Amino acid sequence: MSSLEENFPRGGTQKKRQEGNTPRSQTIDQDNLFQAQNEEVTRKRKKKHQDQAEPKKLKSDERAALKINAKDFELLTAESLTDGMLLLGCVKEAHQLELVISLPNGLTGFVQVTQICDAYNKILNTQVATDEHLEDLSSLSDLFFPGMVVRCAVVNLEKTKAGRRSIQLSVNPKDVNKALNSSTLRPGMLLSGCIASVEDHGYLIDIGVPAAKAFLPRQKAQGYLQSNNKGAELKIGQYLNCLIEDVKNNGRIIRISISQAEIAAAIATEEQNWSLSNLLPGLVVKAQVREVTPSGMSLGFLSSFTGIVDFMHKNHLKGRTYSPGEMVKACILSNNPTTKAIRLSLRPAFLQPGTQLSQLCSDRIGMIVENSKVKTFLSKTGAIFVLDDGSLGFAHQKHLSDSRLSFKPEKFKPGNEHKCRIIEYSLMDDMALLSLKQNIMDAPFLKYQDIHPGQVLEGTILTLKPFGMHVKLTEYIKGLVPCLHLADVPLKQPEKKYSEGASVKCRVLVSIPEARKIVLTLKKTLVNSKLPILASYEDAKPGLITHGFVVCAREFGCIVKFYNDIKGLVPKNELGLPPLTPPQEVFYEGQVVKVMVLKCEPEQGKVLLSFNLTDNPLDKTGRGEKTSKKQEKIYENAQVADVKILKKKDDGLDITILPNNISAYLPMMHLSDYVSHSKLWSHWLKEDDLLHSVVCLHSKGRHLTLSRKPTLVLAAQEEHAVKNFSDLEPGLLLTGFVKNIMPYGVFVEFPYGLTGMAPKSAMSDKFVTDTKDHFVIGQTVIAKVTNIDEEKQRILLSLKLSDCSSEDSVSQSFSLLLQYFKELQEIKSIMKKRDDSSVAQRLCEIKPAQKLELVVHKVETDGSAVFRGTCADGLTVVAAHSHLGGKNVAVGEKAEAVVLYIDYLKAKIYVSLREELLSSKPKKLTLDSQYEAIVQHVATEYSVASLIGTGQLIAIPVTSHFNDTFRFDSEKLKMGQSVMVVLKMVERGDYGLLLAVQAPGKRMTAIRSRRDSEALEETLPTVKHSLCVGDVVKGTVKSVKPTHVLVAIDDHLMGSIHASQIVDDVFEGTFPTSLLKVGQKVTARVIGGREIRTHRYLPITHPHFTQTWPELSVRPSELKGENKTVLGPEDDKSEETLKLFKPGQTVTCFVKKYNTEKKWLEVEVTPDIRGRIHELLLSLKPKILKKPGNFFKTGQALIATVTGCDTTGTKVYLSLSGVYSLEKGTITLGCIKSVIPHVGLQVTLPFGRTGKVSLFHLSDSYTEQPLEDFSVGKIVRCYVLSDEDKTIKLSLRQSRVSPKSHNKVEDPEIASLDNIKKDQLIRGYVKSITATGILFRLSDSVVGCIPLQRITPVCVPDHSLCAKYIHPGQLLTAKVFSINKAENLVELSLLPEDTGNPSIIPELCSSETNTNLMKTRKRKRRNSENEQQQVKPKKRVHCTEDDDSGVEIYCREEEEEEKYGRKSKRKEISRLKISTSFTWEEGLNVLNTAMLKPKEQSSDSEEEDDTETTTKKQTKKQRELEKQKAEKELSKLEAALMDPNRKPQTADDFDRLVLSNPDSSILWLQYMAFHLQTTEIEKARAVAERALKTISFREEQEKLNVWVALLNLENMYGTEEALMKVFERAIQYNEPLKVFQQLADIYTGSEKYKEADDLYNTMLKRFRQEKSVWVKYSTFLLKRGLLEAAHRLLPRALKCLPEKEHVDVISKLAQLEFQFGDSEHGKAIFENTLSTYPKRTDIWSVYIDMIIKHGSQKEVRDIFERVIHLSLAAKKMKFFFKRYLEYEKKYGTAETVQVVKAAALEYVESKGGLAEH
Repeated sequence: MSSLEENFPRGGTQKKRQEGNTPRSQTIDQDNLFQAQNEEVTRKRKKKHQDQAEPKKLKSDERAALKINAKDFELLTAESLTDGMLLLGCVKEAHQLELVISLPNGLTGFVQVTQICDAYNKILNTQVATDEHLEDLSSLSDLFFPGMVVRCAVVNLEKTKAGRRSIQLSVNPKDVNKALNSSTLRPGMLLSGCIASVEDHGYLIDIGVPAAKAFLPRQKAQGYLQSNNKGAELKIGQYLNCLIEDVKNNGRIIRISISQAEIAAAIATEEQNWSLSNLLPGLVVKAQVREVTPSGMSLGFLSSFTGIVDFMHKNHLKGRTYSPGEMVKACILSNNPTTKAIRLSLRPAFLQPGTQLSQLCSDRIGMIVENSKVKTFLSKTGAIFVLDDGSLGFAHQKHLSDSRLSFKPEKFKPGNEHKCRIIEYSLMDDMALLSLKQNIMDAPFLKYQDIHPGQVLEGTILTLKPFGMHVKLTEYIKGLVPCLHLADVPLKQPEKKYSEGASVKCRVLVSIPEARKIVLTLKKTLVNSKLPILASYEDAKPGLITHGFVVCAREFGCIVKFYNDIKGLVPKNELGLPPLTPPQEVFYEGQVVKVMVLKCEPEQGKVLLSFNLTDNPLDKTGRGEKTSKKQEKIYENAQVADVKILKKKDDGLDITILPNNISAYLPMMHLSDYVSHSKLWSHWLKEDDLLHSVVCLHSKGRHLTLSRKPTLVLAAQEEHAVKNFSDLEPGLLLTGFVKNIMPYGVFVEFPYGLTGMAPKSAMSDKFVTDTKDHFVIGQTVIAKVTNIDEEKQRILLSLKLSDCSSEDSVSQSFSLLLQYFKELQEIKSIMKKRDDSSVAQRLCEIKPAQKLELVVHKVETDGSAVFRGTCADGLTVVAAHSHLGGKNVAVGEKAEAVVLYIDYLKAKIYVSLREELLSSKPKKLTLDSQYEAIVQHVATEYSVASLIGTGQLIAIPVTSHFNDTFRFDSEKLKMGQSVMVVLKMVERGDYGLLLAVQAPGKRMTAIRSRRDSEALEETLPTVKHSLCVGDVVKGTVKSVKPTHVLVAIDDHLMGSIHASQIVDDVFEGTFPTSLLKVGQKVTARVIGGREIRTHRYLPITHPHFTQTWPELSVRPSELKGENKTVLGPEDDKSEETLKLFKPGQTVTCFVKKYNTEKKWLEVEVTPDIRGRIHELLLSLKPKILKKPGNFFKTGQALIATVTGCDTTGTKVYLSLSGVYSLEKGTITLGCIKSVIPHVGLQVTLPFGRTGKVSLFHLSDSYTEQPLEDFSVGKIVRCYVLSDEDKTIKLSLRQSRVSPKSHNKVEDPEIASLDNIKKDQLIRGYVKSITATGILFRLSDSVVGCIPLQRITPVCVPDHSLCAKYIHPGQLLTAKVFSINKAENLVELSLLPEDTGNPSIIPELCSSETNTNLMKTRKRKRRNSENEQQQVKPKKRVHCTEDDDSGVEIYCREEEEEEKYGRKSKRKEISRLKISTSFTWEEGLNVLNTAMLKPKEQSSDSEEEDDTETTTKKQTKKQRELEKQKAEKELSKLEAALMDPNRKPQTADDFDRLVLSNPDSSILWLQYMAFHLQTTEIEKARAVAERALKTISFREEQEKLNVWVALLNLENMYGTEEALMKVFERAIQYNEPLKVFQQLADIYTGSEKYKEADDLYNTMLKRFRQEKSVWVKYSTFLLKRGLLEAAHRLLPRALKCLPEKEHVDVISKLAQLEFQFGDSEHGKAIFENTLSTYPKRTDIWSVYIDMIIKHGSQKEVRDIFERVIHLSLAAKKMKFFFKRYLEYEKKYGTAETVQVVKAAALEYVESKGGLAEH
C-alpha cells in the first residue's frame, strides 16, 4: 500500500494520464499536493495545465500557478498539529519518566519513557515485573541530554483540565520511520535509530524498518564514543543519527555509520528516492528560493517538493535577504502527512546534523527588559524584538497586549521601544519568548527558582486530597499544603472549610526548585507572623525568637521544625512545664509555638531551643550572665573542676561547681568506672562533701551534666576526647559510657556530647541474644569507630573485645584490678570519716584474709552458718556450707574463721572455716610467676582464690576489659574451680589480698566476624536529589578533610569535593583541601554520584542515582566547561578509563594512608580512581622506608609514575621513584629476601619480581666477609644488570647505584676475559679446591685456575694441605699468569714474588708436607709390589715391566682427566636426567606409574675375551658343567619371560605388553617413560600417538590419561606452540573442562603461574557455571598467597552460578580460606552464610570441623554453645550434642564433659516440658 501511495498520491487521476506523460509531469502533481489550503480553488486549474504548462514552468522556474498562500506562513500551534506528524525537536529537560522537548515556534512536547524504542521497553517491563534493578536499563537523563536534536512523531494531542493541548511525542524509530520499508533504503540516507542490543563486534540498531537489520561495527563507533560518549559503551535505547553505508539483500542487512563528520556532511539527494510520505525531519537538502515574503519564504528541493520557511527560521542572525532563484541549504523541520505541508529551516545549527543546540542562561528567564526595540512586526503573528544584549526575542500577538481590544498595531513599528519580560527560551528557534502583558510583568515570579521559603503568596485551591491540598500559585506553578498545615489546629473535615476555586493566603515552608516542589502552610499564626523566619542553621543566632511548629513530643522534649526543614530540640527542662508532666500530653503535632534559640551548631545541624522566652539568659545581667558564660566555657573546654554535693537523689547528686557555684548534676553511674563502686559512692557520700576531679560531659540548655569516671577525666585532661564530629575517623578508640540499650544495639555517649551506636552485631564477639545481658546503662566502655555518616551526623561503633582490647590482656586485666582496689581505699577513707556510723568504722577495720574469733549464731537450712562476734558487732558474718570445712557447727559454738570478702554496701562479711585457709603457710613467692589456685569466692568485680600448697588468699579479676561483661555459664568462675594465675603482687599491703590475674592460656575470646555493611544497613540515610552530571550548584563548606571537602548543597543534601577537583595545577607537597575553609561559599559542578553504602560511583542512568552523594568539582576549568569530567561506576568504566593510564605516565595523586600491614601507600588519583604505591617504589632513599608515615601526610599531593593496573581493573599501581619497569639500567629499591653463603643475595623487587646479587656486585671493594653487613629485610638500592630468562641480575655497587658519587672502585667489574690483562693483580673468591689446584672466581662469568705449583714456592702441596689453609669463599689476591681466550681459561698465581703478599701456606708446613708426601709414595709403591706378588694364577703368568708401566700410564691418564675434567665437561652435551620415579604430575590421580629399573649388566669386552681364553683351556668335565649351567640360565630366562609380573626392560617387551592389553593407559605411559629415560623424546611422542590411535574410543578415561601425559611431555620438553596444538586437539576429543583443568594443574606443578592464571581466567569465561572451576581457581590463588584476588572471586562466582549452588560454593571457598588463606576471612564467610541459613546443619558441621582444626578451644566451645542453643529438630540437636561431648572427652576435662551432659539434660527436659504442655 505504501508503494501505491507513493506512485498515486492523488487517487485515480494518474491512470488517465499515464499515456504521454513524462516523469517530470508526475513530480509536478506531487508538488501541487503541498497547496492543501488552496486545493479546491486550484484543482481545475491544475487539471487544465498539467500536461502543457507545468513542465515548461518548471524549467523557467515560473510558478505562478503554485502561488503560496499567506496562511501557509503562519506559525505552528498545538491546534495545527495532527497525529503522525513528524517534527524535529530538541531535548529541553530529561526527567525520570519523560523528556521535555522543545519544538519549532515555541511549542513544547513530551516523550514518555515508554516511547523510546522497543528494546528499551522490553527491559523496562522486565524490571517492573521482577522489581529488581537491571544494569542494562539506563535512565533517560543518561540517554538524552539538553540541547540534543531528535526526530519526533506526534502520537497524541490530548486536552488537559485547563483546556490546553498536551503534545505527546515519540522518538521510537518504528513511529518516526514507519513510512520506510526495506526496499526504499539507499546508501547515504540519514535516519534516526536506537541501540537495540550490544554485541561482541558492534551494535544492532533499531531503525524502525521491520524487515531490515542495521548493524554498527564497533570500530565505526570508536570516534563517537570518545568524542560524544566520554569513552563509555553505547547503551540500549540510546538515540543515534545513523548514516546508511551499505545495503545488502534488498535492504534486509544494513551497515551504518555514526561518524560525526560523515553525518554533518550528509545531504539528501534525488538518488535516494525520497517521497512525500517518508520524507524525514532533520534531512539537509539543497533548495532553490521560489518566493520571498515578509512572513517567510517558499523553497523548492529534490526537484519535486515545495516547503516553506517561516520568519523564525530565515537565518535572521545574518540579517541578509534572499531572492528568487537563489540556491540555499535548508533543513526539514516538519512533515505533516495530513496537510502535505513541509516546513524547513535555514538556521546554521540545523545544517550540520548532530550539532548540539545551546541554551539561554537560566538567570535571564523572568528578567524584565526595559527598552527592547521592535525589529519586525508581522500581522496576525507577532513581533520580533532586539533585546538589551543584542539577542532577538519574539512575542506572540496574544502577548503584545493585555486583551484583543487594547491591541494597537501602530505601536509596534520598527524602532519603537517597549517594556517586556522574558518568559521562556525556545531552543529550536534560538529566540527568547517575550510577553508585554502587564499582569505577567507584575507577577512576582515566573519559575520555581523565584520562590523562597517565607514568602507570603496568594493561590487558588485546585483539589483536596487525603494527603493535603493542591494550590495553584501561577498558571505553571503549583504547591502542596500538607494536612498538618491546613489550619492552626488539626481539621477532621477540611472540605467544609475549603472549596475548590477559592483563593487562599499561604506561606512557603519549603522550596525545592530542582524537583519543582513547593510546600505551603495555611496556619494563620505562621502566615501572619512578623517574627524573623528561620530558614537555615546559619540564621539560628542565640537569642533569636521566632515561630515554629511541633513535629514530635516525647519524654526528652519537643522537636520543632521551621522553614526549609530546619529542626531544633527543646529539652525537657526548657519546656516550662510543671514537674512530672509528660510533654506529649501538653503539646501536639502541628502546634505553632514561639521559641527562642539558645545555641546552634551549624556544622552538626543542631539547634537548642527554649519555650521560656522570659528567662532569656542573653538578656540577664550580673550573676546570671556570668553564670551562662561560665557554663559555656566549661562545656567547650572540658575543664576538670572540684564540686560540692548539694543534695542526694536516688539516681544521682545535685552539685555545685566550685568556685563559681554553678549548678550541675552528677548521675550515680558516673561516680566510678565500676558499677559496684558507683552504688558504694552514692551510699556513703553525704551533702556538703567535696569531690575532686570532676569533668563536664555536656550542656543541654543551661543544664550541665558531670562525670567522675576516672577514664573520662583522664581523657579530658590528656585531650584524648574528640571535640567535634569532623575530628572523628574510622579506627579511633574512644572512651565513653552506655547511654541507652535498645533491642537492636547500644548507644554510647562520649565527652562533648557526641553519641554513637554499636549495632547488635558489633556489641560482642559472642553471639548476642539479648542486648541487656551484655551491658548496663552508665557502664564505662571503650568503643572503636567503624563508620561515620557525616550527612546524618551518625557514628557506628564496635564494642567487640577483638576490636577494642590491646594485645597484652594480662597487663590490661591487672590494671583494672589495681584501679579497683585503689578506688576502694578512697571509699574506705570516706567511710572512716563517718563518726556517726559504727558499722562503717568496723567495716574499715576488717580486711580480707584476717582471722576472726566468732560465735555461731544461726545455722540456715541450706547448711550455711551465721556468726557474731565482738569484732563484727552490727555486721552480718556468713560462711557458706562448703566453707565450714566439713565441721558440724552448733549454735553458740566458738569458731575461728578467715575473712574472704567484704560487701561494704550491705555490711556483710563472707568467711571460711577451712583448715587449709586457717593454717596457711606463707612462703616466698616470685613476681610474674604462674601458680595454681582454687576459687573460694566469686564477687562482682573480682574473685578470691587460694594458692594450692600455701593457702594464701589472692584476688583475681573477673573481667579483663571494660567491655568484657558477658560470659557463658561454662566460662564463669565457680567455687572450687582450679585456675592457673600469674602473680602480679607478692605483698598484701592495705588490700589484705595478693593480686593476680588468670594465665593467658585460660583467657580466650571467641571472634565472630561480620561484614561492616550489615551494621550499616539499619542506620544509613537515604538521600534523594534531582541533580545530573554537569549541573552547577552552590553550597557551603561544612567540613574539610585531608582528601576531600564536604559541602552542604541544601539542608538535606551533602556533596563531596575531592582534592583533585579543587585547583587545576596542583604542586607536589601541597594540600589542596586547605584552600577551602569551613563556612566558605562555593560554586561547583556535579561530576558524578557516589552510593552511600558502597561508595561506588553510579551512572546517571542508574535508578538509584537520585539517592547518591554527589561528587563535585570547583576547578576553574571544570566550571568554565573547558574540561568535562564524568565519574561512572567502577565495574562499567574501569577498563576504558584505566586504559588511559599508561606505564610511564605521570599523574598527581593524594595520600590516603600508609598500610603498615600490606606495606603500601594508599593514594587517590581522582574521586573514583584509587592507587597503591608499593613500599619499594616510595623513594630511592632507603631511610624514607624506615618510617614512611613521617614523610607522607594524609592529603599531601604527590607526583607519581603509573606502573600498571591490577587484574580487576579497579586500582592503579604507581611509583614515586620514577621506576615503572625493571629494564636494564634501572635503579630501584629492593628488600633482601635471603642471604645465601658463598653465593650472594636474593632481593625482593617491585612488581613481585625477585633478583639475585652475586658476591662480586655487593660492593666496589671486596671484603673477607662480604655478606656480613646484609640481613634479611634490609632495604638496599639496586641496579638492574640484566633481565634474561626470567632472572634479574642486580648490582649493589656504589659505582652503579650512585654514579655521581665518584667513589674509588677498588675491585672493578669483570664481565669477560677482555677485562683482564696479563700480570694484573686481581682479587677474587676461592670457589673450590681440587686435586689439580684451586678454582678461583673472578666474577660471575669468569673462573680462573691456580695450579698447585703456583700456590706456594717451597713445594707442590697436596689437596689436604690446601684445604687446611685455604677454604671456599676466601678472599685472595692473585696475579694473572696467562690468558687463553680460545679455550676461555685464565691461569693465576699466588706466589709471593708475584703478588707481593706472604705465602698462603707457611713454609714450615710446606717442607713437612713434602717429606711426608715422599714417604707416602714409597709406601704405596712397596705395597703395590707385594700385592702383585701375592695374586698369581695357577698357570704361569709373567708379570713384565711393560705391565707395570701400563699401570703407571693408566694412572697418569686418570690424573690428566682430573686435571682437564672441567674443560671436557663444558663440551659434553647435557643429557636429560629422569628419576626412576618418573610420574605424570598430579593430574592423573588414577595412575601411579613407576619407571622400570634397567637391569644391571656387565659386558666388558676384556672380560669376554678372558672367558673365551679360559674356555679353551677347560677340561671336558668343566665344559659339561658350563653347559649344564647355561641350560639352567636359559630355562630361568624362559621362565622369567613367561612370568606375568615381570617388569619390561626393552622396547620389545613393551610392544608385547601393549599388544596383549592395548586399552591400558598405564602400559602406554610406562612405555613413554621408558623412552624418556633414554632422552628419546620423539619416540615417546610416537608412543603417545600410537596409544591415541589404538585405545578404543569407548575408553574415554584411558584416552584422557594419554592426552594428559602428552600435555606433560610437551610442557616439559616441547615448545609453547607445540603444547597449544596438543591442547587444542585434546579439547576436540575429550570433555573440554577436564582438559582445561588438567592443563591448569600441569602449569601449576611446573611453576608456570602466569600461564596458569591466564588459563583459569579463560575457564571462568567459558565454564562460568561450573563451581569446580571457581573452587580450583580459588585454591590456586590462595596457595600462591594472593588473598585479595581470591576474596574477589566469591562475589563473582555468586553472580555466575545458579542459586542452588551458592551455599555449596560458599562453604568450599570458606574451607579453602581455613586451609590456605586467612582463617578470619573464612570465619566471616561462614558467619554470613549461617546468618542467612541458620538451620543448615551441614554448614554448621563443616564450620565446626574447620574451627576444631584451625581454631582455639575457646572458639570451638563458643560455636558449640551457639549451635546447641539453636531451634532445630531433636535428631539434629542430638547429633551436635554428641559431637560436643566427643570433643570434650577428647580435649576437655571431666568438668567440661559434665557441663555438656548437663546442657543436654536441660535440653531434653525443656522438650519434655513443652510436650507436657
